[in-house]
Amino acid sequence: MKKDIHPANYREVVFMDVGAGAQWLTRSTIKTEKTIELDGKTYPLHTVDISSASHPFYTGKQKFVDSEGRVQRFQKKFK
Repeated sequence: MKKDIHPANYREVVFMDVGAGAQWLTRSTIKTEKTIELDGKTYPLHTVDISSASHPFYTGKQKFVDSEGRVQRFQKKFK
């Protein structure tokens, strides 16, 4: 791996989905003031509102709008 290609502030950061409570540790350059202790070590913390842990598409809780009858109503209205 090439040396000195990453920014100086490239470090391990914990991202946390506030809706689902899911946490994951990754590397990032994001600026944050908050910290969290994970596995006995303190990491910078960045909170996100939505992730794959809470997004309806990925959780399978997506609501489908009933579109049945829309075409028929349109045709009836504009015949």
